[in-house]
Amino acid sequence: MAQYKIPVIPGDGIGPEIVAEGKKVLDTAGEVYGFDIDWTRYPHGAEHYLETGELMSEDTLKELSGYDAIYLGSIGDPRIPPGVLEQGILLTTRFYFDQYINLRPVKLLKGVATPLKDKGPEDIDFVVVRENTEDLYIGVGGHASAGRSHGTAEIVRNLYQVKFDLDVETDADEIAYQIGLISRQGSERVIKYAFELASDPSRKQHLSSVDKANVMTDIYGFWREVFTSVADGYPDIETDFNFVDAICMWFVKNPEWFDVVVTPNMFGDIITDLGAMIQGGLGLAPGGNINPDGVSMFEPIHGSAPKHKGLNKVNPIATIWAGAMLIEELGERDAAQAIIGAIEANLADGKVKTYDLGGSAGTSDVGDDIARRLSA
Repeated sequence: MAQYKIPVIPGDGIGPEIVAEGKKVLDTAGEVYGFDIDWTRYPHGAEHYLETGELMSEDTLKELSGYDAIYLGSIGDPRIPPGVLEQGILLTTRFYFDQYINLRPVKLLKGVATPLKDKGPEDIDFVVVRENTEDLYIGVGGHASAGRSHGTAEIVRNLYQVKFDLDVETDADEIAYQIGLISRQGSERVIKYAFELASDPSRKQHLSSVDKANVMTDIYGFWREVFTSVADGYPDIETDFNFVDAICMWFVKNPEWFDVVVTPNMFGDIITDLGAMIQGGLGLAPGGNINPDGVSMFEPIHGSAPKHKGLNKVNPIATIWAGAMLIEELGERDAAQAIIGAIEANLADGKVKTYDLGGSAGTSDVGDDIARRLSA
């Protein structure tokens, strides 16, 4: 029997509840498909931070590097300013392990309603490959006031003055800036991953690229240049370019056009929330932060929903589905597909569903039902 050691970070708010259901289903899958999971809990989140002042230490990261995959619940707490936990735990982990791919399946399952008129499961079935470590998320930015600029702020201020021929001291006495960066290596590796995914025989052999090269010509024109270069090595894959504003429109109007979508970091962050809505809501949207040669991390894409904490109310399906992605990354493909099948059977039956899907079942009820279907 295969043995896997998986660290789990339940996190904040509803995190512990939804992770408990994910573990339940994964343990059931192990019983059916012949593998065993040894779970190791890590306390990192709001309570741990408030008690100890620790977010994610170097020692903890080194310890996590001994695993292949991490299972994450949710991060965020109203007692702590926005960004502290997210940057100190989530982004720190992503960057430390160079999880340069954010993988987001956008798939409408049977039994789920979509807000899109006349669209069904046959129309909404694509995957977004988001670059996960570059772009405007590199953390270079700040504020500057007149007379107190220095370093990067002074460069930005001077460029602004030259560009618009302004007296910065009077017309722009305070500025804020955020610098985005993409590299050839960083772009190539995520674009190649997307091409390989599009080459899978189960897919439509179609890859769509997202950018805003018509306005942000330097940074996203470069992305388009790299995409074109990589595309030369995949002559059998159909490709197209999409501006980010246009692809939001086409996701709604014609989602059936898409198969695999590859995007820079910020645009991917935006369009995957739109993708979650057309597949039925955040409660059904899993995500993976992937390093194909290192440690990956899997999570639902929704937040910690602190107002629902401890109520056994929220939908655990995104977390259960993220667990399926986790074990597929470990090589348990059949078990992963069986979990998704059990999720879809639960949804199609419609008897055990949470409030967001129009039902009254509890979080644990849904986990129990999916585990039962998996073992039947």
